[in-house]
Amino acid sequence: MGVTSENREEVLLPHLDAAYNLARWLTRDPRDAEDVVQEAYLRALKHFNTFKGGDARPWVLRIVRNTFYTWTQRNRVAETPFEEEEDVHISDAPNPEMMLLKERERQLVRRAIEKLPAEFLEVIVLREFEELSYKQIAETVQVPVGTVMSRLARARGRLAQLLSEADVIRLFRSAGAR
Repeated sequence: MGVTSENREEVLLPHLDAAYNLARWLTRDPRDAEDVVQEAYLRALKHFNTFKGGDARPWVLRIVRNTFYTWTQRNRVAETPFEEEEDVHISDAPNPEMMLLKERERQLVRRAIEKLPAEFLEVIVLREFEELSYKQIAETVQVPVGTVMSRLARARGRLAQLLSEADVIRLFRSAGAR
């Protein structure tokens, strides 16, 4: 039994959160992400006849990705600069303070991810947040599986470097504050 236009909403709607998540990471702005997802879903509905069945998630995410790149060219979006974190000391603090420190660490990781070039950012988001397989990522970004693996390794290495640099900056700031 093939996919019909009558059940296209059933096929597309379950992937709306994943589509927004990818668009949010790529655009780095919630409103822009909404625009990209809206345009992507309009494209998906218009070209639904090209969907060959199976797992629609990579198909939808590929449309979101392609829509983002078209949108970027049209809007000439500049990369968001990386903002360094302020000095953070981890201690045996009361629970609310520990929660604040954990949130700041999450923000640091988020900013490091946002600093990645788009080709690395998209594979990290698709693998780590959307939990797509290497094969699904390859299908989504339209590159060989080996390229996905290489990009993931390079992206993870760059993240480790960015987070190490952030730790060094915090150490220097804390030493200067004494």
